[in-house]
Amino acid sequence: MTTTESYDLLVIGSGPGGYVCAIRAAQLGMKVACIEKEERLGGTCLNVGCIPSKALLESSHHYHRLTHEFESHGITASHPKINVPKMLERKDSVVKSITEGVEFLLKKNKITPIKGVGSFLSETEVKIFDGKNTKTVTAKKIVIATGSKPVELPFAPFDHQIVIDSTDALRLSSVPKHLVIVGAGVIGLELGSVWSRLGAKVTVIEFQDRILGQTDKKSALQMKKLLEKQGFEFKLSSAVKKIETLKTSAIVTFETLHKSETVTADKVLVAVGRKANTDGLDLQKAGIALNERGQVDVGENYATAKPHIFAIGDVIKGPMLAHKASDEGIALAEYLAGKYSHVNYRAIPSIVYTSPELASVGLTEEECKAKGIKIKTGEFYFKANGRAKAMGEEDGFVRMIADALTDKLLGVHIVGANASELIAEIVVAFEYGASAEDIARSIHAHPTLAESLKEAALAVDNRAIHS
Repeated sequence: MTTTESYDLLVIGSGPGGYVCAIRAAQLGMKVACIEKEERLGGTCLNVGCIPSKALLESSHHYHRLTHEFESHGITASHPKINVPKMLERKDSVVKSITEGVEFLLKKNKITPIKGVGSFLSETEVKIFDGKNTKTVTAKKIVIATGSKPVELPFAPFDHQIVIDSTDALRLSSVPKHLVIVGAGVIGLELGSVWSRLGAKVTVIEFQDRILGQTDKKSALQMKKLLEKQGFEFKLSSAVKKIETLKTSAIVTFETLHKSETVTADKVLVAVGRKANTDGLDLQKAGIALNERGQVDVGENYATAKPHIFAIGDVIKGPMLAHKASDEGIALAEYLAGKYSHVNYRAIPSIVYTSPELASVGLTEEECKAKGIKIKTGEFYFKANGRAKAMGEEDGFVRMIADALTDKLLGVHIVGANASELIAEIVVAFEYGASAEDIARSIHAHPTLAESLKEAALAVDNRAIHS
């Protein structure tokens, strides 16, 4: 059965970029439809990424604190046990609640959700197949917001049992004895933290000579030391050459600078990055070609080679972050409605939700030097912060980088508890073009972790009070 429908705006993908774009466009008076091939709305982030991973990180953090930290608070518990199925059940309930919330928001804004796989028939027509029926949708404007998917090693494809991807790692029914992670990026370290806290031995094999290759070098080094303290084992400057799967385990062969080594694990998580997901879109029928990285090229206001077809989020260049995609979705919808739109890419925060967390915004010291920018830096360690001591969260620091001539903030990097929340103040500061002096002159409540931001700002001018 084939039917045809028409809309002002058709959004392909209901992740943080797609559904937010759809809602803002509907608020601005457009007739909008949103296509989603999965059973639930919300895309990777809400279903098998950001939200479920944070739910498991929270559960595993509670267990780790109970078994390693509570005794110093005068709290003891006899024989604590891990109930992994219960953790997964809670994680799934969180996901269900949030995805149902997205469904409600689309309904509230009179957006038509269309379940099925969307593929272009022409520049203005998209075919949707739901497994049984096919319909054709036409639209004045079309947005590609199909997100990304895990990169697969060509010599070790996912079998989703032993060689697993990030989605698989969120639904393991028991704690692995030994989890080997290929890749020391955000996803690998976060998921490694979940299972390490619950008792797994975690070995991370990384091709580069450092973890978190895109972050501030000193902050990444601090994070490595803290994770090693928690039991992580890192094999850096190491290239995985072979993964041989057995019945219940795998043998991973990797080469270092000097020799070849092997390690045996019951689970191997391949977390070497993500790539744009354009599978099945038939973009060529719309006259759109992918670039050498498999991304959709866009110009001003996210327009593709076809001015009425747009792309946002993980399918285009830039960091693969949910909040980046959402802001692009809002900016695009407002542009389509004839309003001013803008995304400040200089002020997009990035977070690693390990414990402690690592949050950054702006340039790293290495990037500043590469650009020839003269800088001055200030650091303040949480061990000198009263609230951090009271919480028992003394690990980490705040690094503040400012222009040596103008004092304008260029980059801020936080390793510590609640760094993901603390960075919000700095993002606002970046939006207003603030200087380190602006942060230093702002009164921060005592006792709070946020006082460390003020102290780091003072340290930029060598006048920190508590260090």
